[in-house]
Amino acid sequence: MTTFHTFSFWLFFCSLLFASSIVAKVQHHNFVIQETPVKRLCKTRNAITVNGMFPGPTLEVNDGDTLEVKVHNRARYNITIHWHGVRQMRTGWADGPEFVTQCPIRPGKSYTYRFTIQGQVGTLWWHAHSSWLRATVYGALIIHPAPGSSFPFPKPDRQTALVLGEWWNANPVNVINQATRTGAAPNVSDAYTINGQPGDLYNCSSKGTVVVPVNSGETSLLRVINAALNQPLFFTVANHKLTVVGADASYLKPFTTKVLMLGPGQTTDVLLTANQPPKRYYIAARAYQSAQNAPFDNTTTTAILQYSKTTTTSPPIMPPLPAFNHTKTVTSFSRKFKSLRNVVVPKTIDENLFFTIGLGLDKCPKNFPKNRCQGLNGTRFTASMNNVSFVLPSNFSLLQAHSNGIPGVFTTDFPAKPPVKFDYTGNNISRALFQPVKGTKLYKLKYGSRVQIVLQDTNIVTSENHPIHLHGYDFYIVAEGFGNFNPKKDSSKFNLVDPPLRNTVAVPVNGWAVIRFVADNPGVWLMHCHLDVHIKWGLGMAFLVENGVGKLETLEAAPHDLPVC
Repeated sequence: MTTFHTFSFWLFFCSLLFASSIVAKVQHHNFVIQETPVKRLCKTRNAITVNGMFPGPTLEVNDGDTLEVKVHNRARYNITIHWHGVRQMRTGWADGPEFVTQCPIRPGKSYTYRFTIQGQVGTLWWHAHSSWLRATVYGALIIHPAPGSSFPFPKPDRQTALVLGEWWNANPVNVINQATRTGAAPNVSDAYTINGQPGDLYNCSSKGTVVVPVNSGETSLLRVINAALNQPLFFTVANHKLTVVGADASYLKPFTTKVLMLGPGQTTDVLLTANQPPKRYYIAARAYQSAQNAPFDNTTTTAILQYSKTTTTSPPIMPPLPAFNHTKTVTSFSRKFKSLRNVVVPKTIDENLFFTIGLGLDKCPKNFPKNRCQGLNGTRFTASMNNVSFVLPSNFSLLQAHSNGIPGVFTTDFPAKPPVKFDYTGNNISRALFQPVKGTKLYKLKYGSRVQIVLQDTNIVTSENHPIHLHGYDFYIVAEGFGNFNPKKDSSKFNLVDPPLRNTVAVPVNGWAVIRFVADNPGVWLMHCHLDVHIKWGLGMAFLVENGVGKLETLEAAPHDLPVC
């Protein structure tokens, strides 16, 4: 090889190394879980936080980056962190749900989550996945396009993350523990929040109200995240149109709306152009409540969109919001969601699954006093999928038991369809169906299998809009509707051209949704309702996806610092 060719080769080789160093970075972060005094609604209480921040730190990465986040638990509770919506390809050990992919990080211990963002751009988030700690342990995870790539829309002038949450004056862990003791529904929250602040419609909250600055003529990208524990939320900005461009870190065909609805766990990216008179405008969110007669927090949280050079003495303009039970708004909104481009949806299905979802009532055990059975008519509230109320193990995580061949931790007999066929959304449901079976049942999927799941809401106890989240996967929502799913009639409605790609689907109240995905990520993956009270009651299950062929289709080995039970 000539000197010139040798030089050219090394120049080319070095340029490749330089390019790869630009494209993919390794980010290192430390999360310290600790108690921090937080004052809201005129009261101060010790809240569990990350690095003393509420909400926790926003992480910003590029598509292709690797994250290494060391979590130090200096609080009094066990904890895990879930990276909501991250695909975790072959890195299930970093997914985070307690006793599913790992045992919890005990007080005084630490664990490092290691994973790579692959092919995802947009807004995700992270949160605690133990007890009700995610009431205060959460933050945004923003994924920018890889270097050399760009948004499929004009670059916005500024970007702002708006994380919606719920606040309890009481310790949230005590709230759910009390509900678990009594069998009743937990007390509802005392406020909703935007970036941790209730807003100036609540007592003692005006000073901390979040202000979002804009200049006339600018376009902002608002990254809206619903981190609330138990409540779907309507979201709007007074006098401004919102152009939806993405959700759950996937691009969408842009459409304009005045109101968003986000179930807990969902994210939505919208463009807002500051084209109104330069004043102050409320950004507002309040409950979408689909369960009849169920108590809920009916307050409204606000932030302020403030044009530059406006005086802060003028009161902000308040937007109208839909009625709490306005399902028509939700339906018209969700039906506008379509992927930006035509996509490859599984056409041939290997696993055709039908999952009923909903609440239930456990009979009061004979040895329980009445004060432990304060659900309806002296029962204890429960919930289930296909009449199985999911029970987490306590001595091993499901992934550890699967990976190490530990017997007796779970079974793989989760039913592919409900054990009894009935009028799922009718009003005369047999009381025998109110009592589910408890179990740690998984459903086994072969690597590469093409999966369809019909998620059918039921009117057991009450129907409700359920945000169902699948860990480790995105899925296409090919259809949704009301009433009982009818495969002969409703299959014709399937969108197999450009359905939206999501990680959390809001199953309509008294209705159904159909999702499809390819089981290309080996491991154990939780699927559950993201209303935290419902997962606590057992509204969940898990898929066991077997390894495929070769290293790239095989779950990685467990990390050396994986917490032990």
